[in-house]
Amino acid sequence: MTTAETISNQKLVSRAKAIRLLLLDVDGVLTDGRLYYGNNGEELKAFNIQDGLGIKLLQRNGVKVGIITGRSSELLARRAAELGIDLVVQGREDKLVALQEVLETHDYRMEEIAFLGDDLPDVAVIRRVGLGVAVANARRFVVENAVWQTNASGGHGAVRELVEMILQAQNKLNSTQADYL
Repeated sequence: MTTAETISNQKLVSRAKAIRLLLLDVDGVLTDGRLYYGNNGEELKAFNIQDGLGIKLLQRNGVKVGIITGRSSELLARRAAELGIDLVVQGREDKLVALQEVLETHDYRMEEIAFLGDDLPDVAVIRRVGLGVAVANARRFVVENAVWQTNASGGHGAVRELVEMILQAQNKLNSTQADYL
């Protein structure tokens, strides 16, 4: 590891230690970005169960999880409720404005917020928060504006990877995993 990589990793760990709120995009982050429609017009989405457990682990360790998404979906509301996520902002293409509205009702500083995204509507938030992250299959412009990029693609464990990185930086990952022994 080069000195530049070490410094970069130290900055990353420092940013991750400060996180008290993880905000997530949905399509392309909590899902693989594909939309499925049934013959009767119903919309279907596939959520990764390991991401779901990761969200619960983060919550158990005192980090709030929320969602900001450009689309609206009853399916998402159901999944969020299953995961105990009560901070859900749907149907908001201007995610930076949505973030500002979240901050009006929740007591977080920008450096205490992480955001995981994949496409252009996510860039403004990624650039503004303390830990802006792109999934592995994010568009190049998104990656260029992120602090870190997951190895996993959206819908395939990217959320869980970020959760584990945050818990590791906060020295909580080992004890959290030990709870399952």
